[in-house]
Amino acid sequence: MKTQPRPAGLHGKGLADLGGCRYHRGMAEKQIEEGLEFTPKFDGRGLIPAIAQDAETGQILMVAWMNREALDRTLATGRATYFSRSRNKLWTKGEESGHIQRVRQILVDCDQDCLILKVAVDQGQCHVGYQSCFYRAVKSGSRTDLEFIAEKVYDPNAAYKK
Repeated sequence: MKTQPRPAGLHGKGLADLGGCRYHRGMAEKQIEEGLEFTPKFDGRGLIPAIAQDAETGQILMVAWMNREALDRTLATGRATYFSRSRNKLWTKGEESGHIQRVRQILVDCDQDCLILKVAVDQGQCHVGYQSCFYRAVKSGSRTDLEFIAEKVYDPNAAYKK
């Protein structure tokens, strides 16, 4: 099986240079885990989890889902595009708020069923006004209480014209 050259990293370049990706279908486990061919494994609903991480700070920003079309669009444009399970449609991060994610690198786990998108961002990646969707933590010593660990960085009512 012929493999495509491994990209050294995107570092501000568009993702279109990576070309189209093939998809997990009957490949040998060793090839999937140790080979250099990008063959993402989508679940039974045709989705793969995608974790957005700030490329500069390492902060986890959000977790979303991609279908083949969302992943292909992300690769082609360099802007993070996801699939909304509740709305059953594609959405590009920032299309309403203006807080886009420019993809710098896509990491894939060992069995190619989860992605990390290292992204360049401005402020406010969470739709409720925080830099990250992970703005609360389980309070130490509690099983039920949460505490805020971040402050809002923008007004979501202004960004989403609510």
